[in-house]
Amino acid sequence: MNPDAREQEIDWIKVDLHIHTLDDPKDALDYSAHQLLERARGLGFRVLAITLHDAVFDRPEVFADAARMGILIIPAAEVRLEGADVILLNVAASEIEALRSLNDLQALRIRRGQSLFTIAPHPFYVLGGSLGAKLVQKIDCFDAIELCHFWARFFNPNRRARQVAARFKKPLIATSDAHQLHAFGSNYTSIARPAALTIENVFWALRNGPLRLTNPPCSFTDLISTIYWVFVAHPLRRWSRRHDHGSVVLRGGKCSSRATEQVNLESNGQT
Repeated sequence: MNPDAREQEIDWIKVDLHIHTLDDPKDALDYSAHQLLERARGLGFRVLAITLHDAVFDRPEVFADAARMGILIIPAAEVRLEGADVILLNVAASEIEALRSLNDLQALRIRRGQSLFTIAPHPFYVLGGSLGAKLVQKIDCFDAIELCHFWARFFNPNRRARQVAARFKKPLIATSDAHQLHAFGSNYTSIARPAALTIENVFWALRNGPLRLTNPPCSFTDLISTIYWVFVAHPLRRWSRRHDHGSVVLRGGKCSSRATEQVNLESNGQT
């Protein structure tokens, strides 16, 4: 049987391991974790990782709602180390708080073994905390390399990611890196459905394959939309969030992402 025929017989499930929501402490987004779940269920996703910047997504009610939908959420974070972003899957808040360098990350990987999975996100992009040459220097820090959603035939830093992945025999993982809800769902990885949907089984599938990567080039509209978001809309949202005195305010003058999500759900007619 040829490889294409074997692939057709596999029961694939969709996985996205790099997503942001309005819970993110460093980004100003406008969609909630529950809105993400509804979209994920509608598009047939079975595994997600909400990768907040320098924080682990830890809302039990969202994990519980996802489980009821048949979706596994992996505790995760996107952490900046030595000026570059790294993604850690199945990580605890105390573990990322102790990280100060890529050497610390390598030590954590040694301690955790196969129970931790790390990805090098958008490694060769000029903006956005990319690893660049450090990816090769610190390749042992990573289980996989990301295929970024933002590319076109005339602009494709993913080529270098593919080259490094082939050189060091690391799997490529396609993700959405979604900062806008409509951006979620078109870039993702598919794995063979495991006997049980557990973190351990998902990690085994990612490390051993087979993997199916869905990573189409951006359309002209998508490129313009992303550029507008990065350079105009998102900076304005961050400025507005810092200066908006009409936010939901709790004790100590801090705005809770849970409270903000509740307001967002109610404004969209959800409870």
